[in-house]
This record gives sequence, structure tokens and C-alpha cells, in this order.
Amino acid sequence: MYEAKDYSSLLGMPGFSDTLLKNHFTLYQGYVTNTNKLLELLSELAKAGKGSSPEFAELKRRFGWEFNGMRLHEYYFENLGGSGQLNPSSPLTQKLVKEFGSVQNWEVDFKAVGAMRGIGWVILYQDDLTGRLFNAWINEHDVGHLSGCRPLLIMDVFEHAFMIDYGLKRADYIQAFFKNIKWEAVEKRL
Repeated sequence: MYEAKDYSSLLGMPGFSDTLLKNHFTLYQGYVTNTNKLLELLSELAKAGKGSSPEFAELKRRFGWEFNGMRLHEYYFENLGGSGQLNPSSPLTQKLVKEFGSVQNWEVDFKAVGAMRGIGWVILYQDDLTGRLFNAWINEHDVGHLSGCRPLLIMDVFEHAFMIDYGLKRADYIQAFFKNIKWEAVEKRL
């Protein structure tokens, strides 16, 4: 089970009222609570043999929203409370200069993304494959990815992955997939 982290050390932070922060902490705690509730419900449904039920499917879809809400808030709170000064000789500074031309160029871009109309998140990402940095807008946090999680085992269940060979028999495709997993590759991702 996940436990809500204590971010009360942020209280008194310049530019953020305690009321705002306390409300935000409460919202975050709700994501933690709902992530745990969903994990319990999904486990109960699976144990009861209802893993293919519509209820299971909808709860599974909802899990991404709650989990990502929890994790993105943790990242957010954990990158608050500092001096706001980037060390000019840090590896991050060097990467920002390499990718954006200067820290100031990166900051202009990041702020411009944050000023876009709509609700969502602005995230500085590092592409694990290339090491490149880029700023991204995340409109909603429930698009299915689990923030901060490294993909270990991936199975494509779009129709293009099985229709030609299995028609509508997705269960047969899944069985074939499991027979062909290269576990060494999965273990290397761990």
C-alpha cells in the first residue's frame, strides 16, 4: 500500500500560502487513498474471477488517473522548497545549455509551455534512450502511463497486433505472447 508523504516542511514557503498548500496536500492525499482503494478492488475482482468484467476494466482505466495524480504530485512537491538557483556548473545546467542554447532559453520555453491555455502539467523530460531533454505539456495525467515507472514488459493489444493471425480471439494472442516473452530483456529493464 502507498502512504501519503508529509510535505508540511513546505509550509511558510514564499509565494505559496499555507491555505493553498494544505488544500493541495489534501488533494494529493486523496490520490494516494484512491490508488490504494483501486488496488484493493482490482485484487478482489481478480481473485473472484472477474478480471474480464466491465467493472474491472473501468477500475483498471481509472487506476492510471489516481496513480499518476499521486506520483506527479510527489514529484511536484519534492521539487519545491529550494532557493530557485540552479548551480551554474551542475550536469543539469550543462545539459540545458546543450539542448536549449542557454538556461535562460530553456526557462523561456518552460514558462511558455506553462502559460498555454488549458489544465495539465509541464514537465522537463529526459529521454532515457538518447539523454535529450525537452519540455512537454501533459493535459491530463491519466493517459495510461505511470509517471516515474520504467516499462518492463509491454504487450500491444491494439487490433493490429493480433487480428491478422487471431481474428477476434485476443485470448489466444495473449497466450501466444506469453509463450514468446524474452525474459532476459525484461530483467535488464528492472
